[in-house]
This record gives sequence, C-alpha cells and structure tokens, in this order.
Amino acid sequence: MGQKVNPTSFRIGSTFSWKSRWFANPSDYSDRVVEDYTVRKFLNDKLISAGVTNVEIERSLKAIKVILFVSRPGVVIGKGGANLEVIKKEIERILNVSKLQKDKVKIDLRVEEVRKPDLSSKLVAERIVNQLIKRFPHRRAVMQALEKTMQAGAKGIKIQLSGRINGAEIGRTEKYFQGSVPTQTIRANIDYFQVPARTRSGYVGIKVWIYKGELV
Repeated sequence: MGQKVNPTSFRIGSTFSWKSRWFANPSDYSDRVVEDYTVRKFLNDKLISAGVTNVEIERSLKAIKVILFVSRPGVVIGKGGANLEVIKKEIERILNVSKLQKDKVKIDLRVEEVRKPDLSSKLVAERIVNQLIKRFPHRRAVMQALEKTMQAGAKGIKIQLSGRINGAEIGRTEKYFQGSVPTQTIRANIDYFQVPARTRSGYVGIKVWIYKGELV
C-alpha cells in the first residue's frame, strides 16, 4: 500500500504558506487553534452559496485579520455592506466568548474575489458532492468537472472517488485523469481538497487535485 501525504502540507514552507499566521504561548495555543477552526466552520456554513475557497487568519496583539476568498463576493458583502457587518459581529462573538472587555480583539474582515472558480479544487469537489447527492450519474459529473477545469486553464486534474459509488454493495475506488499532475514535484502549484458525499446509498469520498503550473 502506498504512503499518502497531503499535497498542501507537503509544500508548506517552500511553495505555500500557512493559512493561519500567528504566534501564541504554549498555554494559549490550543485555544487559538479551536478559535480558528470555529471561525472557518462558521464562514463555510454561513456562506455556502458564496463559493468560499479559502479562509486565511492573521493575528496581532489586539487585532485579527480574516481574509475570505470567494467566487461570489456580492453574496458576502450584501446590500450596502449589511451582510458583511453581520458576519463581522458574529466572528467577534465567537472570538470574544468568555473574555474581559479589555481583552476584546478588533476584527478586520476582507473579501477577495476568486476570478476562476473552476480552478478551485474545493468548489469542484463540492459541486460533485451536490450532484452525487441528487443521484446524478457519477461519471457524467466527473467528466463535466474535468472538462470545465481544463477549459479554465489548468495544466492537469485528477479526481478520485472511493466508497459505495453508484450505490454498489461493495466499495471501490475510481480515478479519473486529464492532463498531468506531478504530485512529487514540490514547486508544482497543486490545489488539493477532499470531502465526503453522504448519499442515500452510502458514503463516497471525493479527492480532487488541480495542477496550475510550476511556481518560480
């Protein structure tokens, strides 16, 4: 059996940077990690229709910068920025729970537009999940994703389905390729995401690798 490694963590420090950038004392570290996880979960659940691809968090002594990368920024901002203020207040509530007034942090929420959503492995995987849950033929869903991603300018894409595909009694794994995906090249810009599809007939795991070219 092959040794597997997450393509993103494999390249952190050389190709990619951390999604959470801050320093904490050992006694506070676990609390900060839980806060970051809670904020990301809230944003992904709240803004599911906005096409969230990534959430980056930077901390200083009295401020926290949250950078949202979305395919539809208008959904996040809302009319006159009203929705943005609601989201910011909810993040403040999550981060300032059980804290004294003097220790409360200031939230800086920024929204960045993803101009090519078909090059985001997260959005591609979530689209396949929705199609499988609606009993869409899995091969057609995967082939459409391959075609759209390559047309968007990707160098290559790999999609793997594993589990009770198409309601089969025995789980199996299917892999689909188009173009090239050099998984062992550290300088390769590979966008990776994995997510489960909880269909009526069972669990299907979905993994997506998108190769965007080499970083200089």
